[in-house]
Amino acid sequence: MKHWTIIIALLLSGLASRAQAPALRPLPDYAFAHFERNQLIIPGDSTAMERFFCKMDSVIQMGQGNLSILHIGGSHVQAGTFTQQFRDNLISIGNDLMGGPYFLFPFTAGGTNNPSHYVIHSTGEWLYCRNAVRRDTDKRMGLAGAAVTTTDNTASIQIIVRERYPSHCPPRYEFNKVTLIGYSETENVVPLLGCDGDTLLGLPIDTLSQYVFELPDYIDSICIFFDTVEGEFTLTGVLLENDLPGISVHGVGVNGASVPSYLRCDDFERDLELVKPDLIIFGIGINDAAEKDFEKETFKQNYAELIDIMQRVNPDCALLFVTNNDSFKRKRVKKKRVYEVNPNGKVVQQAFMEMAKDYGGAVWDQFDVMGGLKSMQAWEKAGLAQKDKIHFTRDGYKLMGDLLYNALIESYIQHTKHNAKQ
Repeated sequence: MKHWTIIIALLLSGLASRAQAPALRPLPDYAFAHFERNQLIIPGDSTAMERFFCKMDSVIQMGQGNLSILHIGGSHVQAGTFTQQFRDNLISIGNDLMGGPYFLFPFTAGGTNNPSHYVIHSTGEWLYCRNAVRRDTDKRMGLAGAAVTTTDNTASIQIIVRERYPSHCPPRYEFNKVTLIGYSETENVVPLLGCDGDTLLGLPIDTLSQYVFELPDYIDSICIFFDTVEGEFTLTGVLLENDLPGISVHGVGVNGASVPSYLRCDDFERDLELVKPDLIIFGIGINDAAEKDFEKETFKQNYAELIDIMQRVNPDCALLFVTNNDSFKRKRVKKKRVYEVNPNGKVVQQAFMEMAKDYGGAVWDQFDVMGGLKSMQAWEKAGLAQKDKIHFTRDGYKLMGDLLYNALIESYIQHTKHNAKQ
């Protein structure tokens, strides 16, 4: 028995030694920032994060299983660069970490901005709705927080996935299963899928709200279209899947979205089951804090409802709260546009610290790391933030992705060192 124990231990150590050690991303040196304080803060119970890191061990070191991460927020996430930089860094840890499920929404079909790591081409007329606009909520929405609706027989949406992988990884994301999430007021409207010259009819499940397509081979692009549209069809999300082990990072963000925006999505919990996250990165708060009647306790109560939904889907998921970036409010004084600092950034910072303690979560204190109150002016001057003093430039978002990755990996390295001593 002892002999086999030694052999198994040697095999495991050999696999571990072949796994590429996670490397931190190099960071620039800015006097106005506090990059030396870039870390995950766990003010309470660390059990959930340790459980996540243990699963991360299995994926990175053993090449087994799939790690599912959901990054949810507003325009910072819809822009795509922040989430994608974080994801690119994670999958660069090893050669085979491309991962399985990949949730997305065709924003360009609705006439709004789309993340750059996938391309949408559409034909025909599509009506766009989003959860941040109250008058749009007559349309049922789900995890994506958005919907596109058509009554046009010529309507189609083509999706082309183009990843920005490091040089040693395959320059593509391929999938062999597609789930279209949507609904129609009549059974006569059924979406079709075009791929590599073939037309596929999906298997409708869940009372015609999800259409599953099993593909004959791995591909990297599809086209959604219809034989005929008698009535209307509403698309609320697309899930691309493969059966490969690795890390999946789903970016869900809607311009202008607050916590109540996602609570208004009737199918949010149902869709969340499709990605079943092991780690949820909460980046919602910048739009909540911009409201005139913003109150910390109301903010926390809204988050409690959202967390309850998340934990019903996966009670073991780890929670990571991202504090708001420093921001300014725009107002007019004597017909002139002026900006004043938004003091609610510090209030949200405190609220997330309290929630992390209550729920056994972690905090990435973006507000402090970037320099605290009024630091957004320095980020703008350095070319890292836009003139609205709310959003970042592409370089700024990429830097945020590097910072979040480094903070997570620093904690993961500490986890591996601690386990190695035991």
